[in-house]
Amino acid sequence: MIRHIVFFSASDPKDVETIREGLMMLSEIPHAQHFEVGQNLRSDTITGPQVDVVVYAEFEDETALAAYKAHPVYEACIARVRPLRELRIAADFKATN
Repeated sequence: MIRHIVFFSASDPKDVETIREGLMMLSEIPHAQHFEVGQNLRSDTITGPQVDVVVYAEFEDETALAAYKAHPVYEACIARVRPLRELRIAADFKATN
């Protein structure tokens, strides 16, 4: 299983909800075994770049992840969210269990 985690921050705080809604478009893509979008609770006490929204998804394998990223809805999501975000950090890793 591949776990896919992406962190986003908004350029303008007023756009956080619009970013979250835009990222929810990705739930229409059928390749994920699990998919969710959440707004950061900001409960961590260690300071650093503030993340506003997180995408978490699980895929059977790298082929399913690649199919997800090649889907037209993925491109539409990028077009909607990219102009509003300041930061995007992504990580994909193989789960050990």
